[in-house]
Amino acid sequence: MSETSVKAARGRMICAVLLIGTLLLFARAWRHDFVNYDDPDYVTKNVHVQAGLTAESVRWAFATSDVSYWHPLTWLSHMADWQLYGDHPHGHHATSILIHAINAVLVFLVFRRLTGATWASALCAAVFAWHPLRAESVAWVAERKDVLSGFFALATLWAYAVFAQRRRDAAAGAWWFYGAALALFAGGLMSKPMLVTLPAVLLILDWWPLARVTKKRWVALLAEKVPFGVLSLAVSAITIHAQRAVGTLSEVLPPGARLANAVVAVARYVGKFFWPFDLAVLYPHPGFWPAGRVALAVLFFVAVTGIALWQMRRRPWVLAGWLFFLVSLLPASGVVQVGIQSMADRYTYLTMIGIAVAVIWTVREWVTSRGAAVTLATVVLVMLAARTWNQLAVWRDSLALFDHTLKVAPAGNYLAYNNRGLALFAAGRVDEALSDYRESLAINPTWMEANNNLGYTLAQTGHPAEAIPYYRKALAAKPDQPEVQNNLANALSDVGQLDEAVRLYEAVLARQPDHVNALNGLGVTLAMQGHLPEAVAKFEAALRVDPNSGSAHSNLGNAFAILGRRDEAIASYQRALAVRPDDAPTLNTLANVLEAAGRWPEAVATYRRAIAFAAVNPTAHANLGHALAQLGQRDEAIAELRIALQQKPDDAQARAWLAELERAKN
Repeated sequence: MSETSVKAARGRMICAVLLIGTLLLFARAWRHDFVNYDDPDYVTKNVHVQAGLTAESVRWAFATSDVSYWHPLTWLSHMADWQLYGDHPHGHHATSILIHAINAVLVFLVFRRLTGATWASALCAAVFAWHPLRAESVAWVAERKDVLSGFFALATLWAYAVFAQRRRDAAAGAWWFYGAALALFAGGLMSKPMLVTLPAVLLILDWWPLARVTKKRWVALLAEKVPFGVLSLAVSAITIHAQRAVGTLSEVLPPGARLANAVVAVARYVGKFFWPFDLAVLYPHPGFWPAGRVALAVLFFVAVTGIALWQMRRRPWVLAGWLFFLVSLLPASGVVQVGIQSMADRYTYLTMIGIAVAVIWTVREWVTSRGAAVTLATVVLVMLAARTWNQLAVWRDSLALFDHTLKVAPAGNYLAYNNRGLALFAAGRVDEALSDYRESLAINPTWMEANNNLGYTLAQTGHPAEAIPYYRKALAAKPDQPEVQNNLANALSDVGQLDEAVRLYEAVLARQPDHVNALNGLGVTLAMQGHLPEAVAKFEAALRVDPNSGSAHSNLGNAFAILGRRDEAIASYQRALAVRPDDAPTLNTLANVLEAAGRWPEAVATYRRAIAFAAVNPTAHANLGHALAQLGQRDEAIAELRIALQQKPDDAQARAWLAELERAKN
């Protein structure tokens, strides 16, 4: 076998190990759930994504800057997943894992092409792929943009490396690869705009390892990057506009504080590379770092930069790797503050390749024994893989994620308390959820999300009057929030403040005419005011938007029942139960209407269904007793009425029916 064949076989073997090893390691995330942080915006509550790949949704993907980014290819990937897998999270996770595994292979192919160092490139790819810092980008469905943009960025680097080498060798087809690199770069920018500094990374690679930089060629090299730069500038402008529009671009902190955080973050990122423990989905921004911490970070930055410059001739990969890291991190450095985080594991997805290159190529020079090199590499990779396996467990669901976050990064983490509260509420642990929302508000009293969630939880547990002040605080923080306005309107309606509730519902519908919950809530409130025809119109409008709204069908049935339109009421209740068969209140009201229509056997059967779904249901037990009495089943009727009074001793109607039956029996 020729040397070329041996190298090719070795390359295929390494690619297979990287691909399969990465798939096996991250398979743990395949069975994970969605989480309640960003996944609702990207997938689980995004109606455009859930429409799948339609002409309208594709137009939306290219037109929208929702969640503060313009990244149409990321949206399209989520739409494709929804079309394939629906609301099953396993398929969504599988796509991210597969792309990440492909990226592991690409890192190897890129650096083998750039440097010719097969084993160092393989180790670099494995460190990239199996490092615990990758868990966030791969296991979090909303971070599809990381792995997808990573794919396009790495493919860009590979195509650019081929272009540069063909230009050097005066080989045919060089400019085809240049065009491919430019197109792939555009794809990367349309996946995540953090790639805007990639043209500068190409210049770094021109210096090392491509050795294209000479005094005579600087202008030509810069000219090559102009088309890339134009794309970067265009996407940067779109991104800044989008982030200002949705309010994620923060200028509250002075420039000095933002720069200080950027320098501290650099030191912390390098620390996490070498010691990947206490990783969290959110590291809150402290506002102002202690002066001593900033001074140490500046000292670290200056020292590493100084060493890299000192070694730039003898070990150019140190400076190249350091600059690769810094330049690719720049858009997420916090100099322009976006969001509430001081740093994020996801920002290391591509950036840490630079640190890995600087370290691996240096250690490769120092460790000359093949056996020692293999042993060291094996130990490092096993340790990284073990930590990654453990870190992936953190992402199994929202409760696990935010439990862990509050263990390792509790200080000032109001978002983590809020999101753990959401997870606890979903699990039925209401008191713990209320406690977490209050912890969140103790840190940030004016935060809209926690005020709204605390209000919603109080309202859902039968305390609408207590909920109202929290909804008002939420709206004081962000006045034009349709969901909060709708929640406040619901609570006001529950406590009888009907006129204000109507005004709020109408404000929601002025902004979102197809808001189903507002249409439904307004219909209920209008019915309470006695405006039944108008209420019917609102319920019917809600059902035109969402024909599967069980509550709208049920409320429409209530309105028809009050209007004496029994057949229409019964039909509406039956449609509601087709959507929600276990809806005990609707079963009870349907049985009431059947009873009023003299359809006693059907009423009895329906009351029994209501009780089957909600055993503690004194109203249904009492009504069932009354219906059984009408059918002459006196003993069973008495038994049901006694159960009703056990569950609700002050039910005067049930007590009267029972007394009448017992007198008749005696």
